[in-house]
Amino acid sequence: MHTLRHFKWDLVVMLAALAVAFVYQGWGAVWLAAILIVVEIVFSFDNAAVNAKYLARLNDAWQRIFLTVGVLVAVVGMRLVFPFVIVCLTGSVSPAEAIRLALEKGDPDTAGTYGYILNQAHPAIAAFGGIFLLMLFLDFLFDTERDSTWLSWIEKPLLKVGRLDQLSVIVAAVVLLVASQALVHGDEQATVLFAGLLGLVIYLAVNGLASVMEEKEAEKAEALAESGAEEGPGLGAQVALAGKAAFSLFVFLEVLDASFSFDGVIGAFAITPDPVIIALGLGVGALFVRSMTVYLVRQGTLAEYRFLEHGAHWAIGALALLLVVTLKVEIPDVVIGLVGIAFIVAAILTSVSANRREEAELAEIAASGAGADAPAPGIFASHSATDD
Repeated sequence: MHTLRHFKWDLVVMLAALAVAFVYQGWGAVWLAAILIVVEIVFSFDNAAVNAKYLARLNDAWQRIFLTVGVLVAVVGMRLVFPFVIVCLTGSVSPAEAIRLALEKGDPDTAGTYGYILNQAHPAIAAFGGIFLLMLFLDFLFDTERDSTWLSWIEKPLLKVGRLDQLSVIVAAVVLLVASQALVHGDEQATVLFAGLLGLVIYLAVNGLASVMEEKEAEKAEALAESGAEEGPGLGAQVALAGKAAFSLFVFLEVLDASFSFDGVIGAFAITPDPVIIALGLGVGALFVRSMTVYLVRQGTLAEYRFLEHGAHWAIGALALLLVVTLKVEIPDVVIGLVGIAFIVAAILTSVSANRREEAELAEIAASGAGADAPAPGIFASHSATDD
């Protein structure tokens, strides 16, 4: 019941959107919108899990902003305005012409239609989104400050290699160069290089800004604590969560959501060429995903399922590489989505198994008379990121 209360407004908006779809084009539109909602929710769970890691740093006020202003950016900006902008730029048409093409709902496989023009922008979108998400995955993979690993046989050696400064940038740049030379030809090579480089620069800029602002706010909190100011640590934490650092992190989350959304917006045209139904379906799905992100934070799900964050990042890494591969090979969206889901499910199952094993070890120690204060070997010891 508590879960239903958390998603009550999402359910209200969903019913309203389906009602609009029915008025717009009958039960057929309702069915298509419902499919898009389900697809967006199911295939974006990795997005919610990763976002939860960053959203946990913000206070309740900024989490509400993430659900209100952020949703407007995600729904209106990414699911409605973004496709129009891409069509205008790619097809060299005016906004009025783009709207006319959208309302015609032409076959995406027919040259000159709205969906066809949007699909022509796929190389640039795949390169930008692929490199941005790849950077996010690599920064996680090479993060030497992590205290645990999931796929230890891969992650532990990479953590050692990760001591090399800027290794994430080097790997991403190599992937971009190889992709631009091996997967595309002609004019598309320059397009892919530019879009991929833009994704790399934007990631470094936005993520770097957020990191700098967080460090500054942390220093303020530490200074207040050392000065002995009344409620200093609490005040500092509040400033860090609601000040410039929070805004920088909010911007990073919006860009991250956009990178996840690019391919989904284009892929939706495989279900229906109608941009109105796409906006309704993907918009409601995006709202559910954002509410799911907040739910994961407030329920402490990342702590309960210790490998969920790992699985989500591996899903992102797989998505990034698959986006790059789609520059040459067409991969169905359902395949891309299922790969991500497979990582998430595997992470949840291994987390449950690890928790049970740790509980059994603690129970065995207690039964043997070792006492509650005795150190438990636990699963964390066997999965420590610092183990050789």
